[in-house]
Amino acid sequence: MLDALRKASGTWIAKILLGILVISFGVWGISGNFFGGVGNSVLTAGDTPVSITEYRLAYDRQMQVMSRQFGTRLTREQAQALGVDQQVLSQLVAGALLDEQASEMKLGLSQDRLAQLTAEDPAFHGPDGRFNRQQFEYVLRQVGMRPEDYLKNREQVAVRQQIVEAVSDGIVAPDTFLRAFALYTGEDRTVEFITIPRSTVEPIPDPTEDELKAYFEENRARYAAPEYRKVSYVKLEPADIADEGAITDEQVKADYEKNIARYTTPEQRKIEQLVFASEDEAKAALEKIRGGTSFEDVVAEQGKTMNDVLLGTFAKDRVADQAIAEAAFSLSEGQVSETVKGAFGHVLVRVTEITPAVVKPLAEVEHEIRRDLALDEASAVLLDVHNAYEDARAAGETMKEAADRLKLNMRTIEAVDAQGLAPDGTEVPNLPAEQELLSQAFNTDVDIENPPLQIGSSGFVFYEVNDIIPARDRTLEEVRDKVASDWKAQEAASRLSARVAELRKSLDGGKTLADIAAELGLEVTTKRGVKRNADDVDLGRAGTAAVFGVKQGETGIVAAPSDGAQILFRVTESFAPAAAGPEAVPEQTREAMASGIADDLLDELVADLQGQYTVRVNQSAINQALSF
Repeated sequence: MLDALRKASGTWIAKILLGILVISFGVWGISGNFFGGVGNSVLTAGDTPVSITEYRLAYDRQMQVMSRQFGTRLTREQAQALGVDQQVLSQLVAGALLDEQASEMKLGLSQDRLAQLTAEDPAFHGPDGRFNRQQFEYVLRQVGMRPEDYLKNREQVAVRQQIVEAVSDGIVAPDTFLRAFALYTGEDRTVEFITIPRSTVEPIPDPTEDELKAYFEENRARYAAPEYRKVSYVKLEPADIADEGAITDEQVKADYEKNIARYTTPEQRKIEQLVFASEDEAKAALEKIRGGTSFEDVVAEQGKTMNDVLLGTFAKDRVADQAIAEAAFSLSEGQVSETVKGAFGHVLVRVTEITPAVVKPLAEVEHEIRRDLALDEASAVLLDVHNAYEDARAAGETMKEAADRLKLNMRTIEAVDAQGLAPDGTEVPNLPAEQELLSQAFNTDVDIENPPLQIGSSGFVFYEVNDIIPARDRTLEEVRDKVASDWKAQEAASRLSARVAELRKSLDGGKTLADIAAELGLEVTTKRGVKRNADDVDLGRAGTAAVFGVKQGETGIVAAPSDGAQILFRVTESFAPAAAGPEAVPEQTREAMASGIADDLLDELVADLQGQYTVRVNQSAINQALSF
């Protein structure tokens, strides 16, 4: 029993003993009436008992932790399947053993130190960041814990921690271990290989009837039909009740005129700007242009190209400098402006191209406007339709009757499995809230009116299960083509494995990879600098592991990452890293190793204490704790 408990605890012990305090339980949701003073102990370690209350507190906390990890509140059945009760029991056994050892060692905590630890707990701090008596009492009151119970638990944890720190504090990974780790992880290898495709042993003849039947019988479970369910549902979203016919032409026209900017592409102009150091220089250049000098010549005189003065093509509100925008949009095409005081100096502006504004006619956008107006009105009455549907069902109408009366569409899926597949293996299309709908449909009974599922922020799905088609074994005739295809694939893989094994024997017998590749019409690939645990594109992670699973000069076979091929390889070189001292191991890795060693020491300590003190577990008390 105790060995099983220890295995279940693993390296949780260090984390539990160092990190879990039976304090700040406000987030645990423990009801105050739980602390009713039940006298039975869940377990005892030597003379140290663990009460039902302590077990339930630890159990609820573990449930909270795992629920956050899974992103959903675990049920009691799910928790049992995951072994939460045994994990908690293991943790409490470890704690009780340490308490018993602390008692034997006569360890304790002064009242001053206990007061200091309590004052340092942030759960009891007020707005000023200091201990607040009212906050302390409030937190404990919320979980139904008396101050004396809290102080006892706080002292207990602190005493345990004295033992834990004596065992684990100051632990570092030895240099020898770190050097070995650096050598192991830093090694790289050169490998030569050929990838032998399945086509080498193809085509595979069709199986005989006896072969097909034998293969089917051996793999009958693979071809079994899962449970299917016949599901009807009504989807209610604004688009499902939008009535474009109810939108009048007057409404459409009014909305068009109100939002005319939405349908207007504003006028755009291609703008050039020539910047001068002073207003006088700008005016002098403008006089030259008016006297007949071209804008292009003036640009050249300034030592610039036309690309230098091109600002771009913009609508008026997209021009960054408002002064430039006003000037540019007051000009005719080809006209040069008066001098303009821009953000970066005095400027001459020229517009070389004007693209007039374009307004989409009402006829072009009428359907879009009508649809949007209908959706707006549908959104406004959607909850009314939802309530009307619920009232109709409450009055005895069937889903079909309620849907028809409210002009909603009811869809029936004749058969769907829990993965959303039809009996022919194709995916059932367009299932709303698919994952949740299937999950709920496979957790309800036939002809039950279920609570609706919500779609996004403004939609609902009403659903019912009409029939359950139990899982069953399919006959060979139903899946003959699939079974034949699978048999041929397995046969090809088997023949390829045998063929590659023969080739490896010849490779080990003196042939080279080049010889074998020439016989098969393939090419030899050489890879250098292959690192351990790399996910190589040609070898794959499994191939890399295989390369590091043999010695230099040895050969191996591994499945290729894709296409059912196999790889025959030889390791030709192996290089140790140039710098393989302890300093080559990253600090974070060294810390993780030290933590692992400390965890192992704590495991050994608890295992030793289990041999010193008798541990008794009261299963009926555990059942009582879990019944609250």
